[in-house]
Amino acid sequence: MAEKRRTSGIVACGLAAILIVALLVSGCVSNTPATTPTPTASPAATTIPTVAGANTTSALNSSAPSALTGTSKGRLTITGSTTVLPVAQAWAEAFMAANKEADVQVSGGGSGVGVQATGEKTAMIGMASREVSASEMTKYPSLVVTPIARDGLSIIVNPQNKVETITLSQIRGIYNGTITNWKDVGGADLPIVVIGRDSASGTRDFIASAVMQKDNFTASALEKNSNGAIETAVSTTPGAIGYVGLGYAEKSVKALSITKNGAAVAPSVATVVDGTYPISRQLYMLTSGPATGIAQDFLNYALSPEGQKVVEDQGFVRI
Repeated sequence: MAEKRRTSGIVACGLAAILIVALLVSGCVSNTPATTPTPTASPAATTIPTVAGANTTSALNSSAPSALTGTSKGRLTITGSTTVLPVAQAWAEAFMAANKEADVQVSGGGSGVGVQATGEKTAMIGMASREVSASEMTKYPSLVVTPIARDGLSIIVNPQNKVETITLSQIRGIYNGTITNWKDVGGADLPIVVIGRDSASGTRDFIASAVMQKDNFTASALEKNSNGAIETAVSTTPGAIGYVGLGYAEKSVKALSITKNGAAVAPSVATVVDGTYPISRQLYMLTSGPATGIAQDFLNYALSPEGQKVVEDQGFVRI
């Protein structure tokens, strides 16, 4: 019996020794420096394709949660382009309906107002229907510019006008004052009433760069402060001509086709998408620095499939 107990003791001691060695080996292994894993890059900012030469970036995080979850809260102020205005207003309504504690206030004033208000931080988001200029970026270097839609610029006349098509050179002639009667472009013997936008307008700036080729606008042009004001003036003036965003070409006016390479191309979503319409542009929203909080939620929604459907519903083209 004593021999058995002695044998058991030896076995127990042997097992204990094995256990101690295993623990020591384990400790040595755990103290060995682990191979450092390759760092995982943080989600990149969403890259948005833009027209050549656009001074554009995007601060939106493609992995951010949907803005229509009801979690966004606080006050958001948006101001600027009257072209972007109806889209922004429709976005604001849907955004506030889904986020009950959000208060989104949208106002117009023109692209210049949107740039200045964002740069000086009197608004959280600015709207622009043109690119931010180099001088504006120098003045407000923290501006972040996000394309949110595309647009074709419609040249509109009164529905009584018999002219159906026009060329870019004829538009330039009308707006620089060298063409003053509709008979000179195939219409009736009727003086042309030139209607355009005020100096704060991004749409005016776009016409200046895309059509006027550095020509000055005629001093006789009547200046209006919104797309809607131009649409109203043209609809009530038989000899008038104006220019508005694609979504503003209502039945109360007639949008002219533009002759390009011998073919008349009408302004439409389809011709902007396929690139055949000669005067199209991108529309933008601006922030001072990368968007955060409710502003980022709003912009994420604007670029979401739901937000881009609103763009189409308003008569514009998704980005």
